[in-house]
Amino acid sequence: MTPILEARGLARSFGSVVAVAQVDMVVHAGEIYGLVGPDGAGKTTTLRMLTGHLGRDAGEVTVLGVDPRTHSERVREAIGYVPQQASLYGDLTVEENLRFFASTFCLRAATYQERKERALAITRLGPFSGRRAQALSGGMYKKLQLACALLHRPKLLVLDEPTNGVDPPSRRELWDLLVELSSNETAVVVATPLMDEATRCHRVGILHEGRLLLEGKPQELLQAFPYEVFRVEGGERSRVTSLLAGAHEQIVLSESGHGLRVVVPKGVAEGLPGLVATVGARLLRVRPHFEDLFLASLRERPSVRGAREHRRQGSRGDEGSGGDGGRAGMKRRER
Repeated sequence: MTPILEARGLARSFGSVVAVAQVDMVVHAGEIYGLVGPDGAGKTTTLRMLTGHLGRDAGEVTVLGVDPRTHSERVREAIGYVPQQASLYGDLTVEENLRFFASTFCLRAATYQERKERALAITRLGPFSGRRAQALSGGMYKKLQLACALLHRPKLLVLDEPTNGVDPPSRRELWDLLVELSSNETAVVVATPLMDEATRCHRVGILHEGRLLLEGKPQELLQAFPYEVFRVEGGERSRVTSLLAGAHEQIVLSESGHGLRVVVPKGVAEGLPGLVATVGARLLRVRPHFEDLFLASLRERPSVRGAREHRRQGSRGDEGSGGDGGRAGMKRRER
């Protein structure tokens, strides 16, 4: 089956800062592909190159078999793009925004009416069609962006952190919409820093500092994870951290709410329960999540870790493109 989207060796730099380096990805019809990574990972830069909004230094991109740079009109008709930043006209109502975006695709009046009703129904924005965009809640605004992007019935939907700043109920509704769209053979590429959203994708690519660390089906990645994960209970946090940090160079420690997670290669964990017991703590085995995969992958790739300080000290690559620069670290769902 010919993929809807294919990228090979994708690369982009801003001055001396490498924002994206050698990214490969393939997305088929009916598939949700999650580009998962912390802020500043290069997600926005990658999406903008995929859609043709930003030039690339190297690599190839095809959408429906053609290059966005040389077939911009055809690709524009095939893609629905929802950027992270505000993209609607705040002083226009919900319906006026829909009408404006329909006009950019030269939809006939009858076609627009049918698709408008469908868009308002699936996003549940019908009762608010007369409300100005600037007066919508964060979740409703995101759903209006999605509705506008769907009017021309794109084969590929690209969303840049669509649930950023959205309350949990609206976040669930947005994901339900994406699942429904994929079931109707729409290909979806969604960038997110949120761990629970990664598990809702058919396939994910974990991105850090412009490089893909891991790629595959979420459950298969978790099942193949060659580490054991523990939660620390009891004991003084600083003493436990100091003890574990010096126990083995491959141990990865991370904060987890008010607790501490310990990620260690299988076979290395023997003796750790007795060790932490000396400071009044105990280890409870838990299931790995995507942040564990991310942190362990960094541990396995010293070259990526070594580039981290360079990126933090210089200008952030994605900031140069209006992207994800800024906060560090992967996110769990905000509750």
